[in-house]
Amino acid sequence: MENKKIKHYDSEFVSSGSLLKFQSCISSQTTTNSKKKPGGWKAMPYILGNETFERLAVFGLFANFMVYLTKELHLDQVYASNILYIWFGITNFAPLIGAFISDAYVGRFWTIAFSSFATLLGMIVVTLTSWLQKLHPPPCDPQQLLKNECVKANNFQMGVLFLGLGFLTIGSAGVRPCSIPFSVDQFDSTTNAGKKSINSFFNWYYTTFTLVLLVTQTVMVYIQDSVSWKLGFGIPVVCMFCSIILFFIGTKVYVHAKIEGSIFSGIFLVLVAAYKKRKVKLPSEDKLDEVLYDPPLVGTSISSKLPLTHQFRALNKAALILEGDLNSEGIIVNKWKLASIQQVEEVKCLARIFPIWATGILSLTSIAQQGTFTVLQALKMDRHIGPKFQIPAGSMSVISLITVALCLPFYDRFLVPTLRKITNHEGGITLLQRIGIGMVFSILSMIVAGFVEKVRRDSSNSTLSVMWLAPQLILMGLCEAFNVLGQIEFFNRQFPDHMRSIGNSLFSCSFGMSNYVSSIIVTIIHHTTKTNDHPDWLTNDINHGRIDYFYYLIAVIGTLNFVYFIHVARKYQYKGSVNFQDCKPLHDELGSHTI
Repeated sequence: MENKKIKHYDSEFVSSGSLLKFQSCISSQTTTNSKKKPGGWKAMPYILGNETFERLAVFGLFANFMVYLTKELHLDQVYASNILYIWFGITNFAPLIGAFISDAYVGRFWTIAFSSFATLLGMIVVTLTSWLQKLHPPPCDPQQLLKNECVKANNFQMGVLFLGLGFLTIGSAGVRPCSIPFSVDQFDSTTNAGKKSINSFFNWYYTTFTLVLLVTQTVMVYIQDSVSWKLGFGIPVVCMFCSIILFFIGTKVYVHAKIEGSIFSGIFLVLVAAYKKRKVKLPSEDKLDEVLYDPPLVGTSISSKLPLTHQFRALNKAALILEGDLNSEGIIVNKWKLASIQQVEEVKCLARIFPIWATGILSLTSIAQQGTFTVLQALKMDRHIGPKFQIPAGSMSVISLITVALCLPFYDRFLVPTLRKITNHEGGITLLQRIGIGMVFSILSMIVAGFVEKVRRDSSNSTLSVMWLAPQLILMGLCEAFNVLGQIEFFNRQFPDHMRSIGNSLFSCSFGMSNYVSSIIVTIIHHTTKTNDHPDWLTNDINHGRIDYFYYLIAVIGTLNFVYFIHVARKYQYKGSVNFQDCKPLHDELGSHTI
């Protein structure tokens, strides 16, 4: 009976199905031509300036935060590292909520604006914990700190700190998923000039991002470590204030993309519709597109449609037109029974990307150690350059940033052209191959880190130079250049244009989950590796611990994750698109059905 319904609608909608496709091209062209002229590069000084100051503020505040928690608030290193892991985790998951609010209700501009004020408020509260005596414990000398004899921050003081971190989480929830998509909105992605400008924007974005990290990991860390925590926290607050001012100055230049509604509701719609039609049999693939709902993109900002694919074929049932799904005017009767091909393919994008996203979580755990145990290693090593200057422990990650800064130009100018001749691929290698190479560097960085820690601990009587940490940090930098930047580009290119907020949110979630994984590993090790004869691997005095075993464990987990990545990457199908140039063949297909 259900198959008869399909045949009935097959004969009735074969010609109208082609008509829908033709109307789709016409309406998409009309939408594009009537779109407000993009702000383009005129908006970039305000947007890039806003993002630069915002990152200077946030990264400047947290560049040396592990040292602040242990030296100023006198927290145990395991407790302090777990605070950072958990907070970073929550902060990197929050963008999912920000993306939902932005896409469904207020748009990217107002989401960024509101979140920026929340970030400023959070930074002020955290800064007050260093300024006001009542909000931090009394000072303590290094010997007392080593013996764990210092007065730790009380519940009230920690409560104020957590309040500030909470406001910062709200800020990140809105800024992180919207900053890059809002910038891309300023260019017309339907033109070659617009596409080139978007690529150029990403280069500028990565450049400013690296420069910001270099400044925060050197200048800001030095101020916090050697001058004053009050000044070191106060400067980021001023930077955040400048970021907000600059953002609003460019208001009249910006292009505001139309609010399309939350992608989450579309995902749920497709799943419900596919479930309701789960018992219906699909026709053969050559006739499938004739009985699927493919309406024109009227009143949307989507620049290109996704083509019908046959992966996850069961989801295609959500777009299958059955009797009663459409009225005589071709309008959906019940939206929970019929979805468009575009909506179905958007869900497939998520389904294809999810396994790749999952592998990114464990591959980022090595990077999560830069701000915690790598800093603790540096604190126990000789950091002097000359008789007077001492490198701040939190500044050691500059080595990985310099590696990124040197690697990217070499990769783009020399390596890609050479590989392009061999592989005939536009990017030299695919995005997944780039991510995979980064994973290998991630594993190697932990193996080298374990070896260096063993050498450091064995020579603890004669302090080892801090530059012994350089090899592992260089490998971490290579991991960032290939894995992290590869993931950013992968999510921005493999999601449809209007889903970029979700893509950036998922990337943030990767970092969030990697911090949770680190926290779980640290907690388990802390509670299971202690014996009557030896303290746990991550004891406060790392000279008596075994951080090298901790690094080796992460390397083993990373290796298993890499094997799984190879498996899912080989099955991955890259996203395609239906461009407006495809309208001519559809016009020929219509024959006498001209408009």
